[in-house]
Amino acid sequence: MVSDALERIFNPDSIAVIGATDRVGSVGLSLVKNLTAGGYKGTVHLVNLNGKEILGIQSVKSVLDIKESVDLAIIVTPAKAVPGIIEDCGRKGVKGAVIISAGFKEAGKEGDLLVEKMLKSAKKYSMRILGPNCLGFLNPSLSLNASFSSRMPLKGRIAFISQSGAMVTSILDWSHAHNVGFSYFASIGSMIDIGFHDLIDYFGSDPDTDCILIYMESLSEARKFMSAARAFSRNKPIIVLKVGKSIEGARAALSHTGSMTGNDRVFDAAFRRAGIIRVSTIQELFGCAQALSMQRRPKGNRLAIITNAGGPGVAATDFLVEHGGELATLADNTKTMLKEVLPITANTSDPIDILGDATPKRYKDAFEICLRDKDVDGIVVILTPQFMTDPSSVAKNLVSVAKGSSKTVLAAFMGEEDVSESKKILKKGSIPEYDTPEEAVLCFLNMYSYSKNLELLYEAPASVPHAFVPDIGANDALLADVAKDGRFILTEYESKQFLKNYGIPVPESFVVKSAEEAEKISSKVGFPLVMKVLSSDILHKTDVGGVKLGINTKEAAMQAYNMIMESVSKANPKALIKGVLVEKMYSKKYELLIGSKKDPIFGPAIVFGMGGVAVDVFKDTNVALPPLNMALSKRLIEETKIYQLLKGYRGMKAVDLESIHFLLYKFSYLLVDFPQILEIDINPFGVDDSGGVVLDAKVMLDKDAVGISHKDYSHLVISPYPKEYVRHLCIDGEELILRPIRPEDEPLEAELFGTFSEETKRLRFFIPIKDVTHDLLVRYTQIDYDREISIIAEAVDIGGRKKMLGFARLVADSDNDCAQFAIVVGDPWQKKGIGSIIADYILEIAKDRGIKKVYAYFSKNNTTMKHMFEKRGFIISDKGSDLYAELVLTE
Repeated sequence: MVSDALERIFNPDSIAVIGATDRVGSVGLSLVKNLTAGGYKGTVHLVNLNGKEILGIQSVKSVLDIKESVDLAIIVTPAKAVPGIIEDCGRKGVKGAVIISAGFKEAGKEGDLLVEKMLKSAKKYSMRILGPNCLGFLNPSLSLNASFSSRMPLKGRIAFISQSGAMVTSILDWSHAHNVGFSYFASIGSMIDIGFHDLIDYFGSDPDTDCILIYMESLSEARKFMSAARAFSRNKPIIVLKVGKSIEGARAALSHTGSMTGNDRVFDAAFRRAGIIRVSTIQELFGCAQALSMQRRPKGNRLAIITNAGGPGVAATDFLVEHGGELATLADNTKTMLKEVLPITANTSDPIDILGDATPKRYKDAFEICLRDKDVDGIVVILTPQFMTDPSSVAKNLVSVAKGSSKTVLAAFMGEEDVSESKKILKKGSIPEYDTPEEAVLCFLNMYSYSKNLELLYEAPASVPHAFVPDIGANDALLADVAKDGRFILTEYESKQFLKNYGIPVPESFVVKSAEEAEKISSKVGFPLVMKVLSSDILHKTDVGGVKLGINTKEAAMQAYNMIMESVSKANPKALIKGVLVEKMYSKKYELLIGSKKDPIFGPAIVFGMGGVAVDVFKDTNVALPPLNMALSKRLIEETKIYQLLKGYRGMKAVDLESIHFLLYKFSYLLVDFPQILEIDINPFGVDDSGGVVLDAKVMLDKDAVGISHKDYSHLVISPYPKEYVRHLCIDGEELILRPIRPEDEPLEAELFGTFSEETKRLRFFIPIKDVTHDLLVRYTQIDYDREISIIAEAVDIGGRKKMLGFARLVADSDNDCAQFAIVVGDPWQKKGIGSIIADYILEIAKDRGIKKVYAYFSKNNTTMKHMFEKRGFIISDKGSDLYAELVLTE
């Protein structure tokens, strides 16, 4: 969905520079020079309070004095004047403004008031603002330099978004030196209006942009960012260089979970979930972008390394393994063929050392053989220039052989002058080249991470394997009781009950308030026992002598009670003690940490990994964002070291991994349903081949969220499946289910596409659809429920087999103000009222979501759609080759 305002900003026919001046060294003069002398063919108007002539162009005193229409205003006046200028621009009909001026958010309360006034005017006139405090933007295709940068980038297919103006100028300089071109180059400054999500939407829809690069320092609208990124990263890679770590994330936490989920790790988790590649340097940023534009993504992380020098091959191997890659295990026939073409002293295992006297033919033969090995996902070719080496011939052979291959091919030709010509040959032949083997390997791993992250977006997870009906009401009542006490920390007993209500296994617990009660309960529970102090004022019980283990007699239980009370009273005399918890003591082989902490930017983040007392020592954890399905839970576990033990290691029995997947799924939905949770710490969760149980748990509540009414899922940056929109109907005696689409509906969707006639395809999709591919189906089944909703009509035949009859979709803008509507019904079920039912229901949902306008494009000869729109009050207009329907929704 292309924003008209953003289109007028980045591709304007006319521009007004407000604050233009002829003062030497000023930003205003730089802008005028860039716009008038850089080759831009549009009209440039100059606005100056004195109305004087600037560089031979007559200025006017106000934007309102310009007789022609203006698409874009670039403002470089003092901050105090900007709100009035924005108001004038709105009256003039200007839809886009770039505010170069500084002195707003960074200027404290006075600056905040200026921002408030600007945004009020902008909203009134449907104007969008880029900045303030930004460098501006550049559009090489129009030779448009709407910035005060002295350099115009080369033309290319990369869109670059930077939060730092200074970084823009340095990257522009770097890009010229490395021959990197751009479709757009935008500095976004303080982002009071246009943010990352807006530009991802806009550049992601641009046919001349293949890749989006972002230099990010901070993020304010995480939910919109995630929604936009998830929508576009499926088709176009988004690569982010994120710098800086937040104060909030670095602040010491009260529990193990908090220390394990630093803010930067949550950014990592969010980027993975959105299909984003995260890099650490500018060189890595552009190296990865170029590689993705030149090469196919690797399907796995198995890399073959071909080298004419042992040292660089070993260095590349060390780097690969250290950063999560694998050397390819070459097939026996691959090794046999390599032995036939290589000298006897060559190494035919990965890394493949073809020796220092390697000829171009030896490189070619080894390269061809490795390309044919099905267990090789990518190849890095290393060349060190030696006396007998012919780098240019080697490069030509690599380019020739690599054509048409589906494998990822990268090269590291080491040196400068001796390999300069060969590097040009490689680059021209679409083989990315790097100065060092480590750079090439890192690029391969970054490309693989993109493939791996996309698997999470493309995954069609199985349905939940067990019945899961949480007792939400019991948890609501529990939290209400805690709130009445004026507490924000649950006791261990309350914490375990809170988890138990979501099907998470906890031991049977009893609270005793005297040594005599401890004696009486102990034999009922059964030995051995564990006893723990119960106090929300004490988070780390072992530190104050509040835990006794291995209690085997009634007498020992009485003694343990007295010892706990005495020790705790000495260590923390002000603590409110509610008793002592008595539980059966479990001895489990593995101890896990399962927890969550509410991140200030991304909301609740889940941490999983090795638990127990050494959790802070080993730090073997992984972080993810809710909601989780079974596939995401599986990925969260598999990316920890303890997973190797859990799945069975050296004869040791495996645990029931699917039950842990399901446990994380349930834990995830506990976080989804209760925004009041600030932090949960399950440590340890004991598990072995006989099952698992929560051995200790802490729950802390968010003071700012308790007792507050919450909009569903507003505390999450990824919307869960909207089960509230499932509706059951009966039509002509047949049950019909209307519900949001799910990823696992892909097979049903494929069958529905199979029922479409050529006429239906033409009317619905405007273009011929030859093959119903997985990627096509993913577009319709893998959706972000925050900005998109697709309602399917599902029926069940006599044999109990489900079938999809049709679907309607709404795809909203980032603010969920307006949404594009589309609908299609399979040919066997057309003209039975199914389309009308789905259409009415999805328009009802649009109102429920607060969408203000629904629109659609449809073919002029689609009389059925025209009738349906007219019947529902849509206003229809002619848009040339198509018709346009628009409906303004009222409360």
